[in-house]
Amino acid sequence: MVAGWFAGEGKDFHLVGTRCSACGSVFFPREDTFCRNPGCPDGQLHTVRLSRYGRIWSYTDSQYRPPSPYVTNPELPWEPCTLVAVELEAERIVVLGRAVPGVTVADLEVGGQVEVVPGVLSEDAETTWTTWHWRPTGVAI
Repeated sequence: MVAGWFAGEGKDFHLVGTRCSACGSVFFPREDTFCRNPGCPDGQLHTVRLSRYGRIWSYTDSQYRPPSPYVTNPELPWEPCTLVAVELEAERIVVLGRAVPGVTVADLEVGGQVEVVPGVLSEDAETTWTTWHWRPTGVAI
């Protein structure tokens, strides 16, 4: 888990970002140092709960093992996954993430609604690395 990127459980699960008090820009991943908007007079950054729902902006599948620094176990076979870029409804920012397991590119279409849900990035006998996944609305986890 990347600390501070998401919080909550079940229906309360959500991504965590920051919003600039001066220009209103929203950032994910969160920004804690300065506003990244080059035209901003530099306001304070406040933690915000991001929208749970968004629209698919783009998607693709990942048929190959990604290079470092992405963490995978080279002793296990690579399992392809579906990647989804989602425009959050209220914030109008695009957030990339995996689709829930079992969802393929054949199940998606640009403009389709998805929601953010908790997911597992990787696990071994000692550790489970948690993340977020995008689930088309109306599809059970």
